[in-house]
Amino acid sequence: MPTIYDVARHAEVSAATVSRVLNGNQTVDPAMTARVLKAVRELGYRPNAVARNLRRSRTTLWAVIISDIGNPFFTAMVRGIEDVAQQAGYSVVLCNTDEDPEKENTYVTAALSQQMAGVIISSSGSAKAAKHLMESSTPVVAIDRELAKGAVDTVMVDNEGGAYAATRHLIDVGYRRVACVTGPAGVSTADRRLRGYTKAIETAPIVRRADFREQGGFDAMASLLDDERPDAVFVANNLMAIGALRCLAARDVGIPGEMGVVGFDDIPWADLIRPSLTTVAQPTYELGRVAARLLADRIESPSGKPSTIILPAEMHVRQSSSR
Repeated sequence: MPTIYDVARHAEVSAATVSRVLNGNQTVDPAMTARVLKAVRELGYRPNAVARNLRRSRTTLWAVIISDIGNPFFTAMVRGIEDVAQQAGYSVVLCNTDEDPEKENTYVTAALSQQMAGVIISSSGSAKAAKHLMESSTPVVAIDRELAKGAVDTVMVDNEGGAYAATRHLIDVGYRRVACVTGPAGVSTADRRLRGYTKAIETAPIVRRADFREQGGFDAMASLLDDERPDAVFVANNLMAIGALRCLAARDVGIPGEMGVVGFDDIPWADLIRPSLTTVAQPTYELGRVAARLLADRIESPSGKPSTIILPAEMHVRQSSSR
């Protein structure tokens, strides 16, 4: 395998000149730069990435820390991140926390110790992980969920507005006892979607907290049927909506006649099931793309003021809420 010294001999320049060219130094004579790049192509030289990263004190890796790799929402989001990262010359390391704050803190610690170039995180609510990120010099972007106790670049959807629209839709089509199944307290998406629901509701709120997982949605729906029996439910994420639908099917509750249902996050097969599922759709790929662009910009300009970008949500009205 050719070395930097082979390139230098081939181009008839010093090894230091080759190094400056490969590191993007703009002070090298253009003719000399052309000779070096030609030698690199002809010899098939590949720079030592490990050594280059040690000199820079940073890798060319981004840690993307998400809360549930099994959720289709994150699949499209990560695709958006990866596409932008590759265009910017970075690779992505994907970390799944399973909504576990301790696991999240472990991944954050690893990302910082490995000197990764940046972190994109959809936090499960670990205050310890947030503290470590805020105290480091590593560029950070929060995606989908705000980072606890920290002002960092953030991109998310209009959670409150989407939840308000979903709840008002159920009320406007004739449902009178509209319940809400939302996620854990302290997680920004759960709290903001609950806030949108309570702003829209015209009667006493009927609320269940769950864990953003399918079984959590099932158990929350069962609790509602046993205790307060609403005639409609707004479910604050896609996996809990699946659990709620499974519970309603198991209890033989008719949709939408006995129970109207609206979920937050679109599901690939939402319009294929019967009755098809009304959802509040998020621009998942665009969330990832915008977050990655924010991180690339932050790496280039680390001293700028953090920005927050809120993307719109969109109601997709289908049969599950059509009386």
